Amino acid sequence: MFRTAPRMAGFVFRENRVPYYQRLFQNHDGKRQWYQTSRSGYLVYPYLISIYGLGAASTYAMCRMVLGHKTWFGEK
Repeated sequence: MFRTAPRMAGFVFRENRVPYYQRLFQNHDGKRQWYQTSRSGYLVYPYLISIYGLGAASTYAMCRMVLGHKTWFGEK
C-alpha cells in the first residue's frame, strides 16, 4: 500500500555515476566539455545546425529586404 521512501522520491537503485563523470570531465585531453561524452553529438550538432541555419536564413532575408524584395524568392 505505501511505497518505500527511495521509490516515492523517484530514485532508482543503481550505481553512482558521479565518480565516472568526474574522471571524464576532469581528464585534460583537449576536448571541450560538451564534446566529452559519447552522446554529446545528439545534442550539440542539431543545436549548431539550428543556430547557424537560422542565422543564415535571417541574414538572407534581411539582405533581400534591403534590396526591396519582401519575399524569400521571386521579384515581389
